[in-house]
Amino acid sequence: MESNIVGILITIIVYLGGMIAIGAVFSKKNKDVSDFYLGGRKLGPLVSAMSAEASDMSSWLLMGLPGLAYLCGIAEAGWTAIGLAAGTYLNWLFVAKRLRIYSKQTNSITIPDFFSDRYHDKNHVLSGISALIILVFFVPYTASGFSACGKLFGTLFNMDYHAAMILAAFIIIAYTSMGGFLAASFTDLIQSIVMTTALVIIVCFGISHAGGMDAVMDNAKSIPDYLHMTVTRSLNDDGTFSQTGYGFLPIVSTLAWGLGYFGMPHILLRFMAIEDANKIKLSRRIASIWVVIAMGVAIFIGIIGMQLTHNGTLGALFGAGTNNSETIIMEIAKLLSKNGFLAAVVAGLIFAGILACTMSTSDSQLLAASSSMSENIMKGVFKMKLNEKQSMLAARGVLVVIAVLGVILAWNPNSSVFRVVSFAWAGFGATFGPVMLTALFWKRSNKQGAAAGLIVGGVMIFVWKFLVRPLGGAWDIYELLPAFICALVAIVAVSLLTGEPEKAVQDEYDEVTKMLKA
Repeated sequence: MESNIVGILITIIVYLGGMIAIGAVFSKKNKDVSDFYLGGRKLGPLVSAMSAEASDMSSWLLMGLPGLAYLCGIAEAGWTAIGLAAGTYLNWLFVAKRLRIYSKQTNSITIPDFFSDRYHDKNHVLSGISALIILVFFVPYTASGFSACGKLFGTLFNMDYHAAMILAAFIIIAYTSMGGFLAASFTDLIQSIVMTTALVIIVCFGISHAGGMDAVMDNAKSIPDYLHMTVTRSLNDDGTFSQTGYGFLPIVSTLAWGLGYFGMPHILLRFMAIEDANKIKLSRRIASIWVVIAMGVAIFIGIIGMQLTHNGTLGALFGAGTNNSETIIMEIAKLLSKNGFLAAVVAGLIFAGILACTMSTSDSQLLAASSSMSENIMKGVFKMKLNEKQSMLAARGVLVVIAVLGVILAWNPNSSVFRVVSFAWAGFGATFGPVMLTALFWKRSNKQGAAAGLIVGGVMIFVWKFLVRPLGGAWDIYELLPAFICALVAIVAVSLLTGEPEKAVQDEYDEVTKMLKA
């Protein structure tokens, strides 16, 4: 075996072994399902910030976003990043503290729990609908992560895509099912450090082999409208490119990515698990700064990759389409690994960074989906009586089943990481987002309105994605925006057309408001 492959393999084995070790350590701290799903609300400001953002970024940070910038220019990638940066900040600013206090007041340990507890929904209709939404959208979201792992090992070791995907899924299941929320959160912190390191190494090495910063920028400027925020490129079937204007509606549509944050269960759970609500401001600053820098660097890597292709260092990567462009960071890392054993070890750290992106999101998604199935459907909707030991077994069993479904959905190696993530992101943003905002900030909202918002948002995602958006023209808007608006309108309309919330619900809302002011 070549020394460069050995160096990469050693680094990845050490990294993966460390993740499993963390899971084993934290498995001893899970005394009940509350610990398993929410870590006993003991997250400090640094862990909560980096865990939330690492679980947010997923494989698209090191694969989807550079690939999008590489292929289409910076318009779509840039506006997406701006929307996400704004959404990150606003979510921490408006939602984090209020949700932390409210969910502790209601003793909720999952997002579906919170919706039912917020409106005193004794029939668990809201938690049942919410749990189904989580299963519908998290399974393909998790599948996109497994797909990224399959592409990684296939590119690196010429390993069979399906075998690589199953191996990655097994490792993620192992440490998540052992350690639960605390293991996922702590590994997310480690993974965010690995991701950051990978981004820095790729930029430095890429610039040096591209001929310097001037060469990178001169090449980008020589491609018509490549750096313009109002023009985007698309790959034709014959390998040529078409350029189209990126006007007001596409910009607004792309910025709408930021709305998704208000409905992301795996991010909102981090808010609920924060130990000290008074330290959320510090977490917000850490999270916002990291997200801006990480996404900016990821887009710049796409630009560097274009120059490396232009000068012949990497060859014509984009000829095979978007999926191939998503391997740009892998190709740069492989180039680095050819410079000796130590360089191969460093390249291994980059590949570990790609794994970190995937694993930090997949573990959080598996936990959220598992909690929804075992806590909200099995125990909430179907009234199954489970003791603590049985609840833990059910939680871990459901986690495995959901992971298997994710593997099955990711069986096609040609799926696009960015496109799959964008659909799942829209699904959560348009269903949970409006309900979360009205639950936290509108006293008059009621459970009928919340149920209407969940249903309308979910239905509109599919209607707009598969029926309206294909019409093109003015209808070609990211499905999150119209579905979010429709869900919000449904909540307001149905809440006003039905009775006010019962007095106990309104009193609890007032109590939380007083606690926030205090």
